[in-house]
Amino acid sequence: MIKRSLENDIRLSLVQFPAVGIIGSRQVGKTTLAMMIVESRPDKAVYLDLERPSDLAKLGDAELYLRSAADSLVIIDEIQRRPDLFPVIRSLIDEQRRPGRFLILGSASPALLKQSSESLAGRIVYHELKPFDLREVGASPENINRLWNRGGYPESFLAESDAASLKWREAFIQTYLERDIPNLGLHIPAVTLRRFWLMLAHCQGQLWNGSKIAGSLGVDSKTARRYLDVLEDTFMVRQLPPLHTNLKKRLVKSPKVYLRDSGLLHALFGIETQEQLLGHPAAGASWEGWCMEQVLSVVRPNTAAYFYRTSAGAEIDLVLQPPGGEPLVTIEAKFSLDPRPTKGFWSALDDLQPVRSFVVYPGTEFYPLGENVWALPAGQLARLTDPASIEVNRQRPSGDLQS
Repeated sequence: MIKRSLENDIRLSLVQFPAVGIIGSRQVGKTTLAMMIVESRPDKAVYLDLERPSDLAKLGDAELYLRSAADSLVIIDEIQRRPDLFPVIRSLIDEQRRPGRFLILGSASPALLKQSSESLAGRIVYHELKPFDLREVGASPENINRLWNRGGYPESFLAESDAASLKWREAFIQTYLERDIPNLGLHIPAVTLRRFWLMLAHCQGQLWNGSKIAGSLGVDSKTARRYLDVLEDTFMVRQLPPLHTNLKKRLVKSPKVYLRDSGLLHALFGIETQEQLLGHPAAGASWEGWCMEQVLSVVRPNTAAYFYRTSAGAEIDLVLQPPGGEPLVTIEAKFSLDPRPTKGFWSALDDLQPVRSFVVYPGTEFYPLGENVWALPAGQLARLTDPASIEVNRQRPSGDLQS
């Protein structure tokens, strides 16, 4: 069993809040994590799966049933299927306010749950469970390659072979299109959404061009944008906004779009093995998106993420704004063992003046590329949150930089 990095945060929330929510895409491990937490707790727990007819029947009179479990931790899985439960949960919490009353699991993002959960304001805290990251599986070269190629969904990553992993991901995509989206009340033809998803795969890491994609799909730009928002709200896609500063420069205004899980990206391309991936034209864009997700998994909560690009050619893949107004940190991803940044990278650093910059690459050596700029192996992303390790290397002789 792989320990999830979010587990301790959820345990802490259960002793602070009456209700705790775990959100994330289907098959990411929400139920498994909830069961792991329950097994180690001394109090009683009640588990309800709202996709199970027998459990739905128990909630025919939801208030009566949930009140009878007032002394237990009540786990409600797939809560988005019964949004009418939120007012009932609120009233029960207000009757007997104690921490750890409800653990709510859902496959929809806060944007989709917002209307239903407004009544729980001040009573609930949400945590997003993402696919596996390097902290959880271990940053060995073998695991880096496997996680990049197969993605982080547990059944895909842990499959007995690359062929079995790809088969699982293809089935996941089909189920998502034919069942999950309609279950959320979103009536989009599966064939159309699959074509749209494949278009996004070919545009991995590029600026959103709604009119071009809409024209290819035969829909208007508002409809294409709605499809994009659906994929984002169900954790399939990340829209990375541009950084807007007060600089007197012409800045790009459209977001960049990424498929969040590299394994699903590769499944859409039919890529099965690491060898096929390395020879595919999308390998560089895939590496960029994968690195970004790994970086965002280790930075502090509430760290804002952007990209930076000007019409003059200055560009940075990822700009991190830590909470509290701390100085910017910038990240560039390079799929090369010689990660020399471009002229646009250095121009962007002159504009932004970040406190530190990193170029994440598939090598093994951590070394300086310039003043406060470091080549950072993907297996050493923990250095992003440990400035002390950078200071130690800054003081070493240049011949002793290999970690």
